[in-house]
Amino acid sequence: QVQLVESGGGSVQAGGSLSVACVGSGFSYTQYWTAWFRQAPGQDFEWVSGINSDGDMTIYADSVKGRFTISQDNAKTVYLKMDSLKPEDTARYYCAVNRERLLPRFPPESSDFIYWGRGTQVTVSS
Repeated sequence: QVQLVESGGGSVQAGGSLSVACVGSGFSYTQYWTAWFRQAPGQDFEWVSGINSDGDMTIYADSVKGRFTISQDNAKTVYLKMDSLKPEDTARYYCAVNRERLLPRFPPESSDFIYWGRGTQVTVSS
């Protein structure tokens, strides 16, 4: 059974930094993408960033480019380092995994991903 568990997050003032992590288990796919999405109250899912399973391709939404950094370690834990946070970054952050070597579109949509974690809250105060 595939499981994705997010951790990290929390509350920070604008301009600060936070990191979130996503630990996956129960899947043995060798080619896939891991993405971070976020959802603010009353809003749709917004794609934030993605990394391929080899870790050599990373993509970012324009809204976070230059401020957020996605990475992964040898254990396939995927991290999202968030710097220069803004109040509009406040949302629940979810990691998601597909089962494809390629993404069907850019920017990715939530429907492109099969497995989802339960999310972790990030709150940025002004």
